[in-house]
Amino acid sequence: MATSAEKSRVSGTRLFWVVILLALSVLLNYVDRGAIGVAAPLMIEELDFTATEFGTAVSAFFWVYAPLCLFVGWLCDRFCVYRMFAAGIALWALATLLTGFVNGLVLLIVLRLLLGLGESIAFPGSSKIFAAEVPAHHRGSANALVGAALAFGPAVGVLTGGVILETMGWRPIFWIFGLVTLLWLVPWHFASKPLRSDSVTTPVVDPVPMKRLFAIPTLWLMGVAHFMSNYGFYFLLAWLPLYLTKTLGYSIAEMTLLTTLNFTTQGVSALVAGRLSDMAVTRGADEARVRRWLMALGQALAGGAIAGLWFAEGTWQLGAWLVIAGIGAGLVSVNLFAVAQIFAGPRAAGGWVGIQNAIGNASGIVGPIATGIIVDQLGSYGLAFALAAGISAAGALWWWLVIPPIRQIET
Repeated sequence: MATSAEKSRVSGTRLFWVVILLALSVLLNYVDRGAIGVAAPLMIEELDFTATEFGTAVSAFFWVYAPLCLFVGWLCDRFCVYRMFAAGIALWALATLLTGFVNGLVLLIVLRLLLGLGESIAFPGSSKIFAAEVPAHHRGSANALVGAALAFGPAVGVLTGGVILETMGWRPIFWIFGLVTLLWLVPWHFASKPLRSDSVTTPVVDPVPMKRLFAIPTLWLMGVAHFMSNYGFYFLLAWLPLYLTKTLGYSIAEMTLLTTLNFTTQGVSALVAGRLSDMAVTRGADEARVRRWLMALGQALAGGAIAGLWFAEGTWQLGAWLVIAGIGAGLVSVNLFAVAQIFAGPRAAGGWVGIQNAIGNASGIVGPIATGIIVDQLGSYGLAFALAAGISAAGALWWWLVIPPIRQIET
């Protein structure tokens, strides 16, 4: 018979691999979500899209993704998260793969909708597991892995996608990315198999009704904070490759390196911030205070860097501002969901993050279309950069002045 220490070690090992695979799923999430931005320089030419049509296709992902986060969060508090992850990833992998066959705007929009449907599991589901299973002094590290994956996903996507784009064209980007994502299902099947049984799955005890969550003002304030953090990130994810190649005249290879620099920096920043914040909490620092100030600093850095990109002269200045933007985004990516998990607690984490994520990802609906219209109507990205920088910088003030004391809300 296994001793309690052996059982604890087995449980810890199982949780470790689940957390690693969850982080990997977020990396693949952003590889596949951002593939359209990497493919844009050649896709737009072949399919003859205007900037507004391209922005509409980017936005379509969020038409389903944002509102479905509400429903998926509700499901995560009531049903087996592990099975939901498998179904969601299978759907978004197939949607990614099939995007390589599109020949017009309508089919592209349909596949972007399916991609949003599949990817809606990622953050409500992972937050549910983290809130229920990961202790407070490891919460920063667990979320740092997700935050780093969120950044390294675009970095890996841009680096590999840029090579594929230059050597094979834009369609193979989607074929290769989709097939790789399908392979994730194999290790997930084995790692999550014990957790799919009733005896060890994440427990569901008296889940908090969504109606009660909607009535909590703090949740809406967090949704607005999420919107502000996402706006600048999605702006760079969708439009930076196109801006660098079509407006500034960089080659695909140069665009690949510059864009990868931004997202790689974000990933490193997330890992460092997660580790340092955990160390601070372990040594007695107030977790709420640490995470609030890291969020405010991250938003300020991101906003200032996006503004700096517009005024940058030459490759070195561009690179420096992209590094600063990456540092800011890394700080935000670690702490945004960690704070949500503190507010929600284990019982409500899935529903809370689902609602917060839905509000926050409304930026993905309005932002790409707004940018496309600005570029088509004004023939310049100037106002689009100003809007993204202003919203990001306003997020710093929001965290400093508006977000209430960070502690678990009674639900």
